[in-house]
Amino acid sequence: INPDFGQVEIDPAVINLSDVETFYSEKRPFFVEGSSIFNFGQGGARSYWGFNWSNPDFFYSRRIGKVPEGSLPDNDYADYPAGTHILAASKLTGKLNGNWNVGTIQAVTRREYAEYQYNGSRFETEVEPFTYSGIFRVQKEFDEGFQSLGFISTITQRAFKDDRLRSEINSGGYTFGLDGWSFLDSSKSWVFTGWVGASHITGTSERITEVQRNSRHYFQRPDAKNFGVDSSANSLSGYAMRFYINKQKGNFFMNTAFGLISPGFDVNDAGFMWRADQINAHAGAGYHWTDPTDFYRYLELGGALFSNSDFDGNVNGQGIFHFGSIEFLNYYNMGWNLAYNPETISNRRTRGGPLTSNPSGYQVSLNINSDSRKDIVIGVYGYTYQSDGSRSLEAGTSLEFKPVSNVSISFSPFYSYNLENAQWVTSKEDQYAVNTFGRRYVFAEMKQHTVGAGIRLNWIFNPRLSLQLYVQPLISSGDYYSFKELKRASSYDFLVYGQEGSTFNKDDYTADPDGSGPAGIVEVGNPDFNFKSLRGNAVLRWEYLPGSVLYFVWTQTRSDYEEMGQFQFSKNFNRLMDQKPDNIFMIKFTYWFSM
Repeated sequence: INPDFGQVEIDPAVINLSDVETFYSEKRPFFVEGSSIFNFGQGGARSYWGFNWSNPDFFYSRRIGKVPEGSLPDNDYADYPAGTHILAASKLTGKLNGNWNVGTIQAVTRREYAEYQYNGSRFETEVEPFTYSGIFRVQKEFDEGFQSLGFISTITQRAFKDDRLRSEINSGGYTFGLDGWSFLDSSKSWVFTGWVGASHITGTSERITEVQRNSRHYFQRPDAKNFGVDSSANSLSGYAMRFYINKQKGNFFMNTAFGLISPGFDVNDAGFMWRADQINAHAGAGYHWTDPTDFYRYLELGGALFSNSDFDGNVNGQGIFHFGSIEFLNYYNMGWNLAYNPETISNRRTRGGPLTSNPSGYQVSLNINSDSRKDIVIGVYGYTYQSDGSRSLEAGTSLEFKPVSNVSISFSPFYSYNLENAQWVTSKEDQYAVNTFGRRYVFAEMKQHTVGAGIRLNWIFNPRLSLQLYVQPLISSGDYYSFKELKRASSYDFLVYGQEGSTFNKDDYTADPDGSGPAGIVEVGNPDFNFKSLRGNAVLRWEYLPGSVLYFVWTQTRSDYEEMGQFQFSKNFNRLMDQKPDNIFMIKFTYWFSM
Protein backbone atom coordinates (compact mmCIF):
# COMPACT_ATOMS: atom_id res chain seq x y z
CA ILE A 1 0.00 0.00 0.00
CA ASN A 2 1.45 3.35 -1.06
CA PRO A 3 -0.15 6.16 0.96
CA ASP A 4 -1.59 8.85 -1.29
CA PHE A 5 -1.54 12.46 -0.19
CA GLY A 6 -2.62 13.81 -3.59
CA GLN A 7 -5.34 16.38 -4.09
CA VAL A 8 -8.58 15.49 -5.82
CA GLU A 9 -9.37 19.00 -7.10
CA ILE A 10 -7.36 20.34 -10.03
CA ASP A 11 -5.36 23.59 -9.91
CA PRO A 12 -6.44 26.42 -12.22
CA ALA A 13 -4.34 27.34 -15.25
CA VAL A 14 -2.52 30.67 -14.99
CA ILE A 15 -0.41 32.91 -17.23
CA ASN A 16 2.58 34.22 -15.28
CA LEU A 17 4.75 36.83 -17.04
CA SER A 18 6.29 38.12 -13.82
CA ASP A 19 9.55 37.18 -12.13
CA VAL A 20 7.88 35.57 -9.09
CA GLU A 21 6.44 32.14 -8.37
CA THR A 22 2.71 31.43 -8.68
CA PHE A 23 1.00 30.71 -5.36
CA TYR A 24 -1.47 27.81 -5.33
CA SER A 25 -3.78 27.16 -2.41
CA GLU A 26 -3.59 23.84 -0.57
CA LYS A 27 -6.37 21.39 -1.44
CA ARG A 28 -5.11 18.08 -0.03
CA PRO A 29 -7.30 17.06 2.93
CA PHE A 30 -4.34 15.74 4.94
CA PHE A 31 -2.78 19.22 5.00
CA VAL A 32 -5.98 21.31 5.03
CA GLU A 33 -7.60 19.75 8.10
CA GLY A 34 -6.39 21.42 11.28
CA SER A 35 -4.11 23.76 9.32
CA SER A 36 -5.17 26.93 11.17
CA ILE A 37 -2.71 26.21 13.99
CA PHE A 38 0.13 26.77 11.50
CA ASN A 39 -1.10 30.28 10.57
CA PHE A 40 1.91 32.12 11.92
CA GLY A 41 1.61 35.81 12.78
CA GLN A 42 -2.18 35.84 12.97
CA GLY A 43 -4.38 36.13 16.02
CA GLY A 44 -5.95 38.84 18.12
CA ALA A 45 -6.41 41.24 15.22
CA ARG A 46 -9.35 40.90 12.84
CA SER A 47 -7.63 42.38 9.79
CA TYR A 48 -4.11 42.36 8.38
CA TRP A 49 -4.01 44.98 5.65
CA GLY A 50 -1.04 44.75 3.31
CA PHE A 51 -0.74 47.67 0.86
CA ASN A 52 2.22 46.40 -1.22
CA TRP A 53 3.47 44.20 1.63
CA SER A 54 4.19 40.62 0.50
CA ASN A 55 3.90 38.67 3.73
CA PRO A 56 6.08 35.52 3.89
CA ASP A 57 4.50 32.21 4.88
CA PHE A 58 6.82 30.25 7.15
CA PHE A 59 4.97 27.05 6.25
CA TYR A 60 3.59 26.41 2.75
CA SER A 61 2.42 22.80 2.78
CA ARG A 62 2.62 22.45 -1.00
CA ARG A 63 6.40 22.32 -0.68
CA ILE A 64 5.83 18.76 0.54
CA GLY A 65 5.27 16.69 -2.60
CA LYS A 66 6.18 19.54 -4.96
CA VAL A 67 7.33 19.22 -8.56
CA PRO A 68 11.05 18.24 -8.63
CA GLU A 69 13.50 21.10 -9.19
CA GLY A 70 16.48 19.39 -10.81
CA SER A 71 17.50 20.18 -14.38
CA LEU A 72 18.13 17.68 -17.16
CA PRO A 73 21.23 17.24 -19.33
CA ASP A 74 20.90 17.68 -23.10
CA ASN A 75 18.26 15.27 -24.34
CA ASP A 76 16.05 14.34 -27.27
CA TYR A 77 13.19 13.11 -25.08
CA ALA A 78 12.56 13.08 -21.34
CA ASP A 79 10.07 11.54 -18.92
CA TYR A 80 10.05 13.98 -15.99
CA PRO A 81 8.05 13.23 -12.81
CA ALA A 82 5.06 15.51 -12.22
CA GLY A 83 5.51 15.47 -8.44
CA THR A 84 7.51 14.11 -5.54
CA HIS A 85 6.15 11.03 -3.81
CA ILE A 86 5.50 11.33 -0.09
CA LEU A 87 6.85 8.18 1.55
CA ALA A 88 5.33 8.95 4.94
CA ALA A 89 3.81 11.88 6.77
CA SER A 90 2.33 12.42 10.21
CA LYS A 91 0.41 15.31 11.70
CA LEU A 92 -0.54 16.10 15.27
CA THR A 93 -2.68 19.11 16.18
CA GLY A 94 -4.68 19.88 19.26
CA LYS A 95 -5.34 21.94 22.36
CA LEU A 96 -3.88 21.24 25.80
CA ASN A 97 -5.24 22.54 29.11
CA GLY A 98 -7.55 24.90 27.25
CA ASN A 99 -4.90 27.48 26.37
CA TRP A 100 -2.03 25.62 24.66
CA ASN A 101 -2.34 25.10 20.88
CA VAL A 102 0.19 22.65 19.47
CA GLY A 103 0.84 21.27 16.02
CA THR A 104 3.54 19.38 14.17
CA ILE A 105 3.94 17.85 10.72
CA GLN A 106 6.70 15.40 9.89
CA ALA A 107 7.19 14.20 6.32
CA VAL A 108 9.75 12.41 4.17
CA THR A 109 9.68 12.42 0.37
CA ARG A 110 11.50 9.97 -1.81
CA ARG A 111 14.36 10.52 -4.20
CA GLU A 112 12.99 11.16 -7.70
CA TYR A 113 14.57 10.31 -11.04
CA ALA A 114 13.86 11.41 -14.61
CA GLU A 115 14.52 9.25 -17.63
CA TYR A 116 15.78 10.79 -20.83
CA GLN A 117 17.03 9.77 -24.25
CA TYR A 118 20.00 11.29 -26.04
CA ASN A 119 21.65 10.16 -29.29
CA GLY A 120 19.78 6.88 -29.19
CA SER A 121 20.78 5.95 -25.61
CA ARG A 122 18.60 6.03 -22.50
CA PHE A 123 19.73 7.53 -19.20
CA GLU A 124 18.41 8.20 -15.71
CA THR A 125 19.29 11.18 -13.54
CA GLU A 126 18.32 12.36 -10.07
CA VAL A 127 16.04 15.43 -10.13
CA GLU A 128 14.92 15.59 -6.47
CA PRO A 129 16.81 14.33 -3.40
CA PHE A 130 15.45 12.40 -0.45
CA THR A 131 14.00 15.11 1.80
CA TYR A 132 12.89 15.44 5.41
CA SER A 133 10.50 18.25 6.37
CA GLY A 134 9.61 19.09 9.96
CA ILE A 135 7.23 21.82 11.14
CA PHE A 136 6.71 22.63 14.81
CA ARG A 137 4.15 25.10 16.16
CA VAL A 138 3.19 26.07 19.72
CA GLN A 139 0.95 28.91 20.87
CA LYS A 140 -0.19 29.77 24.41
CA GLU A 141 -2.95 32.17 25.38
CA PHE A 142 -2.85 34.11 28.66
CA ASP A 143 -5.44 35.93 30.74
CA GLU A 144 -8.43 34.39 28.95
CA GLY A 145 -7.16 35.34 25.51
CA PHE A 146 -6.02 38.89 26.24
CA GLN A 147 -2.45 37.96 25.37
CA SER A 148 -0.75 35.21 23.41
CA LEU A 149 2.78 34.10 22.63
CA GLY A 150 3.81 31.44 20.17
CA PHE A 151 6.63 30.14 18.05
CA ILE A 152 7.11 28.26 14.81
CA SER A 153 10.11 26.35 13.54
CA THR A 154 10.70 24.55 10.25
CA ILE A 155 13.50 22.19 9.28
CA THR A 156 14.23 20.97 5.76
CA GLN A 157 17.13 18.59 5.19
CA ARG A 158 18.09 16.87 1.93
CA ALA A 159 20.32 13.90 1.10
CA PHE A 160 21.83 13.91 -2.40
CA LYS A 161 23.31 11.14 -4.51
CA ASP A 162 24.10 13.25 -7.58
CA ASP A 163 26.65 16.01 -6.95
CA ARG A 164 25.24 17.92 -9.92
CA LEU A 165 21.98 18.37 -8.03
CA ARG A 166 23.77 19.92 -5.04
CA SER A 167 24.43 23.05 -7.12
CA GLU A 168 20.72 23.39 -7.98
CA ILE A 169 18.88 22.77 -4.68
CA ASN A 170 19.54 23.89 -1.10
CA SER A 171 21.05 21.28 1.19
CA GLY A 172 19.06 22.56 4.15
CA GLY A 173 16.67 25.27 5.21
CA TYR A 174 15.81 26.39 8.76
CA THR A 175 13.42 29.02 10.07
CA PHE A 176 12.32 30.21 13.50
CA GLY A 177 9.72 32.76 14.46
CA LEU A 178 7.94 34.27 17.47
CA ASP A 179 4.46 35.75 17.28
CA GLY A 180 1.80 37.02 19.63
CA TRP A 181 -0.75 39.64 20.49
CA SER A 182 -1.93 41.75 23.38
CA PHE A 183 -5.20 43.63 23.73
CA LEU A 184 -4.61 47.14 25.00
CA ASP A 185 -7.93 47.74 26.77
CA SER A 186 -10.52 45.73 28.68
CA SER A 187 -13.11 45.89 25.87
CA LYS A 188 -10.65 44.40 23.34
CA SER A 189 -11.11 47.37 21.04
CA TRP A 190 -7.39 48.03 20.60
CA VAL A 191 -4.90 45.26 19.88
CA PHE A 192 -1.18 45.04 19.22
CA THR A 193 -0.04 42.01 17.25
CA GLY A 194 3.12 41.03 15.44
CA TRP A 195 5.87 38.57 14.68
CA VAL A 196 9.63 38.33 14.24
CA GLY A 197 11.51 35.61 12.40
CA ALA A 198 14.84 34.44 11.07
CA SER A 199 15.97 32.09 8.31
CA HIS A 200 19.14 30.19 7.44
CA ILE A 201 19.78 28.14 4.30
CA THR A 202 22.81 26.04 3.40
CA GLY A 203 24.24 24.61 0.19
CA THR A 204 27.22 24.59 -2.10
CA SER A 205 28.77 27.91 -3.07
CA GLU A 206 27.32 27.47 -6.58
CA ARG A 207 23.83 26.98 -5.17
CA ILE A 208 23.99 29.87 -2.68
CA THR A 209 25.29 32.13 -5.46
CA GLU A 210 22.27 31.16 -7.53
CA VAL A 211 19.94 31.93 -4.61
CA GLN A 212 21.51 35.37 -4.16
CA ARG A 213 20.86 36.09 -7.83
CA ASN A 214 17.28 34.79 -8.05
CA SER A 215 14.16 36.96 -8.18
CA ARG A 216 13.64 36.91 -4.41
CA HIS A 217 16.96 38.67 -3.77
CA TYR A 218 18.70 40.15 -6.87
CA PHE A 219 21.99 40.64 -5.03
CA GLN A 220 23.70 41.19 -8.42
CA ARG A 221 22.08 44.59 -8.94
CA PRO A 222 24.99 46.78 -10.17
CA ASP A 223 23.85 49.89 -8.28
CA ALA A 224 23.08 48.17 -4.96
CA LYS A 225 24.84 49.86 -2.05
CA ASN A 226 24.48 47.61 0.97
CA PHE A 227 24.84 44.11 -0.46
CA GLY A 228 26.32 42.13 -3.35
CA VAL A 229 26.87 38.57 -4.50
CA ASP A 230 29.32 36.56 -2.37
CA SER A 231 30.30 33.69 -4.67
CA SER A 232 32.20 31.92 -1.88
CA ALA A 233 29.29 31.76 0.58
CA ASN A 234 27.78 28.37 1.43
CA SER A 235 24.94 29.76 3.54
CA LEU A 236 22.55 32.70 3.59
CA SER A 237 20.73 34.17 6.59
CA GLY A 238 18.17 36.87 7.14
CA TYR A 239 15.48 38.27 9.41
CA ALA A 240 11.99 39.72 9.09
CA MET A 241 9.26 41.24 11.25
CA ARG A 242 5.77 42.72 11.06
CA PHE A 243 3.77 44.65 13.69
CA TYR A 244 0.17 45.93 13.72
CA ILE A 245 -1.91 48.22 15.91
CA ASN A 246 -5.63 47.89 15.24
CA LYS A 247 -8.71 49.63 16.55
CA GLN A 248 -11.40 47.10 15.66
CA LYS A 249 -14.51 47.75 17.75
CA GLY A 250 -17.02 50.53 17.37
CA ASN A 251 -17.90 52.55 14.30
CA PHE A 252 -14.44 54.03 13.92
CA PHE A 253 -11.71 51.56 12.93
CA MET A 254 -8.00 51.92 12.35
CA ASN A 255 -5.19 49.74 11.05
CA THR A 256 -1.50 50.63 11.09
CA ALA A 257 1.47 48.41 10.37
CA PHE A 258 5.22 48.34 9.95
CA GLY A 259 7.27 45.49 8.55
CA LEU A 260 10.60 44.64 7.00
CA ILE A 261 12.28 41.70 5.29
CA SER A 262 16.08 41.78 5.15
CA PRO A 263 17.82 41.10 1.81
CA GLY A 264 19.03 37.65 2.93
CA PHE A 265 15.76 36.36 4.36
CA ASP A 266 14.48 33.22 2.59
CA VAL A 267 11.85 30.74 3.80
CA ASN A 268 11.14 28.97 0.51
CA ASP A 269 12.39 25.54 1.55
CA ALA A 270 9.33 24.96 3.74
CA GLY A 271 7.49 28.25 3.22
CA PHE A 272 6.61 30.78 0.54
CA MET A 273 7.72 34.32 -0.18
CA TRP A 274 7.86 36.53 -3.25
CA ARG A 275 10.69 38.88 -2.40
CA ALA A 276 13.05 40.08 0.29
CA ASP A 277 14.70 43.51 0.74
CA GLN A 278 11.61 45.50 1.64
CA ILE A 279 10.52 47.96 4.30
CA ASN A 280 6.81 48.70 4.42
CA ALA A 281 4.50 50.90 6.48
CA HIS A 282 0.92 52.05 6.22
CA ALA A 283 -1.73 53.86 8.21
CA GLY A 284 -5.39 53.40 7.46
CA ALA A 285 -8.68 54.34 9.08
CA GLY A 286 -12.36 54.40 8.34
CA TYR A 287 -15.88 54.57 9.66
CA HIS A 288 -18.85 52.28 9.23
CA TRP A 289 -22.49 53.09 9.75
CA THR A 290 -24.44 50.05 10.95
CA ASP A 291 -27.84 51.61 11.66
CA PRO A 292 -30.15 51.27 8.62
CA THR A 293 -31.48 54.43 6.97
CA ASP A 294 -33.97 55.07 4.19
CA PHE A 295 -31.16 54.45 1.68
CA TYR A 296 -28.85 51.74 3.02
CA ARG A 297 -28.48 49.02 5.63
CA TYR A 298 -24.72 49.36 5.99
CA LEU A 299 -22.09 51.83 4.80
CA GLU A 300 -18.32 51.81 5.18
CA LEU A 301 -15.79 54.41 4.04
CA GLY A 302 -12.06 54.42 4.63
CA GLY A 303 -8.64 55.32 3.33
CA ALA A 304 -4.95 54.68 3.82
CA LEU A 305 -1.47 55.95 3.07
CA PHE A 306 1.36 53.49 2.40
CA SER A 307 5.02 53.42 1.45
CA ASN A 308 7.54 50.78 0.40
CA SER A 309 11.31 51.09 0.27
CA ASP A 310 14.34 48.82 0.13
CA PHE A 311 17.37 48.59 2.41
CA ASP A 312 19.26 51.05 0.16
CA GLY A 313 16.63 53.70 0.89
CA ASN A 314 15.02 53.66 -2.56
CA VAL A 315 11.28 54.32 -2.38
CA ASN A 316 9.77 51.50 -4.45
CA GLY A 317 6.10 52.25 -3.95
CA GLN A 318 3.83 54.86 -2.43
CA GLY A 319 0.16 55.53 -2.60
CA ILE A 320 -3.04 56.95 -1.28
CA PHE A 321 -5.95 54.54 -1.17
CA HIS A 322 -9.70 54.93 -0.70
CA PHE A 323 -12.19 52.12 -0.24
CA GLY A 324 -15.87 51.85 0.45
CA SER A 325 -18.79 49.45 0.51
CA ILE A 326 -22.54 49.73 0.90
CA GLU A 327 -25.45 47.36 1.37
CA PHE A 328 -28.75 48.67 0.06
CA LEU A 329 -32.21 48.04 1.48
CA ASN A 330 -32.84 45.25 -1.04
CA TYR A 331 -29.67 43.46 0.17
CA TYR A 332 -27.73 44.28 -2.98
CA ASN A 333 -24.21 45.46 -2.19
CA MET A 334 -21.51 47.47 -3.90
CA GLY A 335 -17.82 47.96 -3.17
CA TRP A 336 -15.15 50.18 -4.71
CA ASN A 337 -11.46 51.06 -4.47
CA LEU A 338 -9.55 54.11 -5.70
CA ALA A 339 -5.78 54.51 -5.55
CA TYR A 340 -3.10 56.89 -6.77
CA ASN A 341 0.58 55.93 -6.91
CA PRO A 342 3.15 58.72 -7.43
CA GLU A 343 6.40 58.21 -9.32
CA THR A 344 8.87 56.01 -7.44
CA ILE A 345 11.93 53.82 -8.11
CA SER A 346 11.72 50.20 -9.31
CA ASN A 347 14.42 47.75 -8.21
CA ARG A 348 12.82 44.82 -10.04
CA ARG A 349 11.93 45.89 -13.58
CA THR A 350 15.37 44.96 -14.96
CA ARG A 351 15.34 41.64 -13.05
CA GLY A 352 18.68 42.00 -11.34
CA GLY A 353 19.86 45.00 -13.33
CA PRO A 354 19.98 48.70 -12.43
CA LEU A 355 17.20 50.76 -10.93
CA THR A 356 14.59 52.36 -13.15
CA SER A 357 11.98 55.02 -12.62
CA ASN A 358 8.47 53.80 -11.84
CA PRO A 359 5.86 56.06 -13.51
CA SER A 360 2.91 57.36 -11.55
CA GLY A 361 -0.48 55.75 -12.07
CA TYR A 362 -3.97 55.26 -10.69
CA GLN A 363 -6.40 52.39 -10.34
CA VAL A 364 -10.16 52.02 -9.94
CA SER A 365 -12.21 48.93 -9.14
CA LEU A 366 -15.93 48.37 -8.64
CA ASN A 367 -18.05 45.34 -7.79
CA ILE A 368 -21.83 44.94 -7.48
CA ASN A 369 -23.63 41.86 -6.15
CA SER A 370 -27.28 40.92 -5.82
CA ASP A 371 -29.01 39.50 -2.73
CA SER A 372 -26.96 36.49 -1.57
CA ARG A 373 -30.02 34.95 0.12
CA LYS A 374 -31.74 34.29 -3.20
CA ASP A 375 -31.59 31.16 -5.36
CA ILE A 376 -30.03 33.22 -8.15
CA VAL A 377 -27.13 35.52 -7.23
CA ILE A 378 -25.46 37.74 -9.83
CA GLY A 379 -22.28 39.76 -9.46
CA VAL A 380 -20.29 41.99 -11.78
CA TYR A 381 -16.91 43.64 -11.32
CA GLY A 382 -14.50 45.87 -13.20
CA TYR A 383 -10.92 47.01 -12.69
CA THR A 384 -8.63 49.40 -14.51
CA TYR A 385 -5.08 50.66 -14.01
CA GLN A 386 -3.54 53.55 -15.96
CA SER A 387 0.11 54.58 -16.03
CA ASP A 388 2.62 56.13 -18.44
CA GLY A 389 1.89 54.29 -21.68
CA SER A 390 0.46 51.28 -19.83
CA ARG A 391 -3.07 50.35 -18.93
CA SER A 392 -4.97 47.32 -17.73
CA LEU A 393 -8.64 46.50 -17.85
CA GLU A 394 -10.49 43.51 -16.44
CA ALA A 395 -14.21 42.84 -16.28
CA GLY A 396 -16.17 39.81 -15.24
CA THR A 397 -19.40 38.49 -13.87
CA SER A 398 -20.50 35.68 -11.62
CA LEU A 399 -23.71 33.71 -11.56
CA GLU A 400 -24.72 31.36 -8.75
CA PHE A 401 -27.87 29.32 -9.29
CA LYS A 402 -29.61 26.92 -6.91
CA PRO A 403 -32.34 25.15 -8.92
CA VAL A 404 -33.10 22.94 -5.91
CA SER A 405 -31.86 22.99 -2.34
CA ASN A 406 -29.19 20.31 -2.87
CA VAL A 407 -27.78 21.55 -6.21
CA SER A 408 -25.73 24.69 -6.86
CA ILE A 409 -24.25 25.89 -10.15
CA SER A 410 -21.78 28.75 -10.57
CA PHE A 411 -20.44 30.39 -13.72
CA SER A 412 -17.74 33.11 -13.58
CA PRO A 413 -16.49 34.37 -16.97
CA PHE A 414 -13.98 37.22 -17.29
CA TYR A 415 -12.01 39.18 -19.86
CA SER A 416 -8.82 41.16 -19.33
CA TYR A 417 -6.77 43.44 -21.55
CA ASN A 418 -3.26 44.52 -20.67
CA LEU A 419 -1.17 47.05 -22.58
CA GLU A 420 2.30 47.06 -21.05
CA ASN A 421 4.66 49.83 -22.13
CA ALA A 422 7.83 48.08 -20.90
CA GLN A 423 7.40 44.31 -20.68
CA TRP A 424 10.60 42.46 -19.83
CA VAL A 425 12.14 40.43 -22.68
CA THR A 426 15.82 39.66 -22.04
CA SER A 427 19.26 41.09 -21.24
CA LYS A 428 22.70 40.74 -22.80
CA GLU A 429 26.19 41.64 -21.64
CA ASP A 430 27.82 44.38 -23.74
CA GLN A 431 30.84 46.43 -22.69
CA TYR A 432 29.58 49.35 -24.78
CA ALA A 433 26.39 49.70 -22.73
CA VAL A 434 28.15 52.09 -20.34
CA ASN A 435 24.95 53.82 -19.18
CA THR A 436 23.51 50.54 -17.90
CA PHE A 437 26.64 49.03 -16.29
CA GLY A 438 27.81 46.96 -19.27
CA ARG A 439 24.58 45.12 -19.99
CA ARG A 440 21.62 45.81 -22.27
CA TYR A 441 18.15 45.38 -20.80
CA VAL A 442 15.58 44.70 -23.50
CA PHE A 443 11.86 45.43 -23.21
CA ALA A 444 8.91 45.66 -25.56
CA GLU A 445 5.40 46.97 -25.68
CA MET A 446 2.93 44.13 -25.26
CA LYS A 447 -0.78 43.71 -25.83
CA GLN A 448 -2.28 40.81 -23.92
CA HIS A 449 -5.84 39.52 -24.20
CA THR A 450 -7.14 36.90 -21.79
CA VAL A 451 -10.55 35.30 -21.56
CA GLY A 452 -11.54 32.55 -19.18
CA ALA A 453 -14.21 31.18 -16.91
CA GLY A 454 -14.78 29.00 -13.89
CA ILE A 455 -17.75 26.62 -14.06
CA ARG A 456 -18.73 24.56 -11.03
CA LEU A 457 -21.53 22.15 -10.12
CA ASN A 458 -22.14 20.83 -6.59
CA TRP A 459 -24.76 18.12 -6.19
CA ILE A 460 -25.44 16.70 -2.72
CA PHE A 461 -27.41 13.47 -3.08
CA ASN A 462 -27.50 12.90 0.67
CA PRO A 463 -25.29 13.86 3.64
CA ARG A 464 -22.85 11.04 2.75
CA LEU A 465 -22.80 11.16 -1.08
CA SER A 466 -21.99 14.17 -3.28
CA LEU A 467 -20.73 15.03 -6.77
CA GLN A 468 -18.58 18.01 -7.73
CA LEU A 469 -17.79 19.09 -11.31
CA TYR A 470 -15.33 21.85 -12.20
CA VAL A 471 -14.32 23.17 -15.65
CA GLN A 472 -11.92 26.02 -16.43
CA PRO A 473 -11.32 27.20 -20.02
CA LEU A 474 -8.56 29.80 -20.51
CA ILE A 475 -7.22 31.52 -23.63
CA SER A 476 -4.48 34.16 -23.49
CA SER A 477 -2.33 35.80 -26.16
CA GLY A 478 0.55 38.24 -25.97
CA ASP A 479 1.73 40.36 -28.91
CA TYR A 480 5.19 41.93 -28.44
CA TYR A 481 6.26 44.87 -30.59
CA SER A 482 8.35 48.06 -30.50
CA PHE A 483 11.39 46.36 -28.93
CA LYS A 484 13.67 48.69 -27.01
CA GLU A 485 16.38 48.88 -24.38
CA LEU A 486 16.83 50.95 -21.24
CA LYS A 487 18.81 54.07 -22.14
CA ARG A 488 20.23 54.84 -18.74
CA ALA A 489 19.97 53.59 -15.16
CA SER A 490 17.43 55.15 -12.77
CA SER A 491 15.32 56.38 -15.70
CA TYR A 492 12.27 55.34 -17.69
CA ASP A 493 13.89 56.32 -21.00
CA PHE A 494 14.28 53.77 -23.78
CA LEU A 495 16.07 53.42 -27.11
CA VAL A 496 13.48 51.98 -29.49
CA TYR A 497 15.20 49.62 -31.92
CA GLY A 498 14.94 50.99 -35.44
CA GLN A 499 15.30 54.57 -34.25
CA GLU A 500 18.25 56.87 -33.39
CA GLY A 501 20.69 54.89 -35.56
CA SER A 502 19.72 51.45 -34.24
CA THR A 503 18.24 48.65 -36.35
CA PHE A 504 15.80 45.81 -35.84
CA ASN A 505 15.32 42.75 -38.06
CA LYS A 506 11.75 41.44 -37.80
CA ASP A 507 12.63 38.23 -39.63
CA ASP A 508 15.00 36.85 -37.02
CA TYR A 509 14.22 39.17 -34.08
CA THR A 510 17.72 40.63 -33.79
CA ALA A 511 18.69 44.21 -32.99
CA ASP A 512 21.81 46.31 -33.45
CA PRO A 513 21.77 49.10 -30.85
CA ASP A 514 24.19 51.40 -32.73
CA GLY A 515 23.94 50.31 -36.37
CA SER A 516 27.45 50.39 -37.80
CA GLY A 517 28.97 51.07 -34.38
CA PRO A 518 30.98 48.61 -32.25
CA ALA A 519 28.07 47.24 -30.20
CA GLY A 520 27.19 43.62 -30.86
CA ILE A 521 23.96 42.11 -32.13
CA VAL A 522 21.23 41.53 -29.55
CA GLU A 523 19.24 38.35 -30.15
CA VAL A 524 15.78 39.11 -28.84
CA GLY A 525 13.88 36.02 -29.96
CA ASN A 526 10.15 35.89 -30.54
CA PRO A 527 8.34 36.18 -27.19
CA ASP A 528 4.83 36.22 -28.73
CA PHE A 529 2.55 33.60 -27.23
CA ASN A 530 -0.88 32.12 -27.62
CA PHE A 531 -1.79 29.77 -24.79
CA LYS A 532 -4.99 27.78 -24.59
CA SER A 533 -6.07 25.48 -21.78
CA LEU A 534 -9.10 23.48 -20.74
CA ARG A 535 -9.04 21.83 -17.33
CA GLY A 536 -11.78 19.95 -15.58
CA ASN A 537 -12.44 17.28 -13.03
CA ALA A 538 -15.30 15.33 -11.53
CA VAL A 539 -15.20 14.10 -7.94
CA LEU A 540 -17.71 11.66 -6.48
CA ARG A 541 -17.38 11.61 -2.68
CA TRP A 542 -18.91 8.79 -0.61
CA GLU A 543 -18.59 8.67 3.17
CA TYR A 544 -19.10 4.92 3.49
CA LEU A 545 -18.48 5.01 7.26
CA PRO A 546 -18.43 7.97 9.66
CA GLY A 547 -15.12 9.75 9.00
CA SER A 548 -14.11 7.28 6.25
CA VAL A 549 -14.36 8.53 2.67
CA LEU A 550 -14.07 7.02 -0.80
CA TYR A 551 -13.31 9.32 -3.76
CA PHE A 552 -13.78 8.56 -7.46
CA VAL A 553 -11.94 11.20 -9.48
CA TRP A 554 -11.76 11.91 -13.21
CA THR A 555 -9.46 14.72 -14.37
CA GLN A 556 -9.07 15.88 -17.96
CA THR A 557 -6.64 18.50 -19.25
CA ARG A 558 -5.82 19.73 -22.72
CA SER A 559 -3.65 22.65 -23.79
CA ASP A 560 -1.93 24.22 -26.78
CA TYR A 561 0.88 26.74 -27.17
CA GLU A 562 1.88 28.75 -30.25
CA GLU A 563 4.47 31.48 -30.82
CA MET A 564 1.96 33.97 -32.14
CA GLY A 565 0.32 36.98 -30.53
CA GLN A 566 -2.99 37.14 -32.38
CA PHE A 567 -6.14 36.75 -30.30
CA GLN A 568 -8.97 35.15 -32.26
CA PHE A 569 -11.40 33.56 -29.84
CA SER A 570 -13.25 31.26 -32.23
CA LYS A 571 -10.09 30.02 -33.96
CA ASN A 572 -8.23 29.65 -30.66
CA PHE A 573 -11.07 27.72 -29.03
CA ASN A 574 -11.49 25.37 -32.01
CA ARG A 575 -7.77 24.63 -32.01
CA LEU A 576 -7.94 23.89 -28.28
CA MET A 577 -10.78 21.42 -28.77
CA ASP A 578 -8.77 19.67 -31.50
CA GLN A 579 -6.01 18.80 -29.01
CA LYS A 580 -5.88 15.31 -27.56
CA PRO A 581 -6.73 15.39 -23.86
CA ASP A 582 -4.89 13.79 -20.96
CA ASN A 583 -7.27 11.77 -18.79
CA ILE A 584 -6.50 10.63 -15.26
CA PHE A 585 -8.77 8.31 -13.30
CA MET A 586 -8.12 7.88 -9.60
CA ILE A 587 -9.74 6.12 -6.68
CA LYS A 588 -8.77 7.33 -3.23
CA PHE A 589 -10.01 6.11 0.12
CA THR A 590 -9.47 7.04 3.73
CA TYR A 591 -10.34 5.04 6.82
CA TRP A 592 -10.96 6.61 10.20
CA PHE A 593 -9.59 4.70 13.19
CA SER A 594 -11.55 5.48 16.36
CA MET A 595 -9.11 5.51 19.29
